[in-house]
Amino acid sequence: MNIGITVIKSRRSVRSYRETLIPEEIIRDSLDCAASAPTARNAQPWLIGIIREKETLQKLGALADNGKFISQAPLCFALFGRREEKYYLEDCSAATTQLILGLWAHGVGSCWVAEDKKGYAEEVRTLLGVPPDYTLVSLIPAGYPVDVPTVQKKPREEILFSERFVSKNTKK
Repeated sequence: MNIGITVIKSRRSVRSYRETLIPEEIIRDSLDCAASAPTARNAQPWLIGIIREKETLQKLGALADNGKFISQAPLCFALFGRREEKYYLEDCSAATTQLILGLWAHGVGSCWVAEDKKGYAEEVRTLLGVPPDYTLVSLIPAGYPVDVPTVQKKPREEILFSERFVSKNTKK
């Protein structure tokens, strides 16, 4: 199997991290992966923060309703999109995915937390001092996994259709 396909298929959301620090070259490499994500009209509407201070990580964990584990991560990336760009959400989602895959390629686990529609998005923006023309798209806590969860994925037959969708419940 191709190494890239192996990385993509094996990636899991990791919510429990070792205290081991992530080397700077892995952080830079993963950020380069994010920065190389495709964007509409090459807008690159993102702003990416790296949060390492324990106090700030604890505040982020307290704000994020489904991300309490952020406070235990060695670091957290915060990815913001420029609101005025029509496709900021799609572009920043692509960058988030590539950041997560870049981390995983180095054995660093992560989990996509947040979005611009969460009630705490504005509080996170303010906490991190990000200008108001940006909105939170993702918080990505990262670290070496304590364990990698296994999850059952739906079989291909349940998620795939060819040409036109036909419900299995529809009589022919």
